[in-house]
Amino acid sequence: LFLSYCISGIQMLSVQPDTKPKGCAGCNRKIKDRYLLKALDKYWHEDCLKCACCDCRLGEVGSTLYTKANLILCRRDYLRLFGVTGNCAACSKLIPAFEMVMRAKDNVYHLDCFACQLCNQRFCVGDKFFLKNNMILCQTDYEEGLMKEGYAPQVR
Repeated sequence: LFLSYCISGIQMLSVQPDTKPKGCAGCNRKIKDRYLLKALDKYWHEDCLKCACCDCRLGEVGSTLYTKANLILCRRDYLRLFGVTGNCAACSKLIPAFEMVMRAKDNVYHLDCFACQLCNQRFCVGDKFFLKNNMILCQTDYEEGLMKEGYAPQVR
């Protein structure tokens, strides 16, 4: 087996005035700036280490870059192009790899689909939700289901 992609760290280093200038892997010119970036075992001007898709400066968007198929990419574009997508546990539609999601155990949901699957109540930050028989339930519907099954939840 071999890796088909690489995740690499980006280090920002200050250039010491008494050292010989290093060559930039992006433009092949000497780096005379105050700072340089080190990534993929090479040195870069801050302006030269960019995402091949969106042109963002990778030293500014985080400390990680992704490489695949001779491309240097930011996380978002890597996921957009090569990321593993899945299906929403509520609507079964595809979730793009770069989209924000909600998770409950092994289930993944679109943000808009993360609601009680009986009454469609959307959850707010801090709300309790329950996962029963692979369904997301609000507290009211969960407790009503327990009552129908013949045992009440303990109130504390």
